[in-house]
Amino acid sequence: MIISTPPAETAEGHAADMYAEDVADVGFVFAHTRVMAVNPEAHEAFMALIRAIVPSIGVSVYEAATLGAARAIGSPHCLLAHGRKALRADVLTSDGLEAFARQDDSGFSAAEQAVVQYAARLSVDPRGMTDADTRALRDAGYDDRQIVDITLAAAARNYFSRALLALAVPTEEVPGLDPETAAALRAAAG
Repeated sequence: MIISTPPAETAEGHAADMYAEDVADVGFVFAHTRVMAVNPEAHEAFMALIRAIVPSIGVSVYEAATLGAARAIGSPHCLLAHGRKALRADVLTSDGLEAFARQDDSGFSAAEQAVVQYAARLSVDPRGMTDADTRALRDAGYDDRQIVDITLAAAARNYFSRALLALAVPTEEVPGLDPETAAALRAAAG
């Protein structure tokens, strides 16, 4: 990776908080965290956006949008990190997460599957989207605010994932994922 990242011993403010959060959670600082710490204000703004989105849709729908977008983009970073988050939040079981990695979304509810599909479409063909795409979310039971927030969640994942991919940020092993699940998620990234 060509980007020089802030050393842990001199990191200050939000960058130091980012590092401390990773260390407390997994015992080390992820490469993607170190890269985002180069512009901690941008990371802080991203996190503020996520905090504004999640209350209307909940963690399960947020993770469905995030994982759907990450799989469509081919982001190993976000598939691994959010796969772990989905397991920890009981959004998916280990079997459901491995199935998801194989393009089987049945671990999600029917309404969440609609979100996964919507997020994937947004990630690969946003210009081709029509009211029919939004109608699928409405038919799944989502209201206007939730549809907007699902769209923002998927778009935010595109921003974050594509930045990591463009900067060739390496991916590490993610504690809390068994090797088979991690391998399936890496394979899903392409």
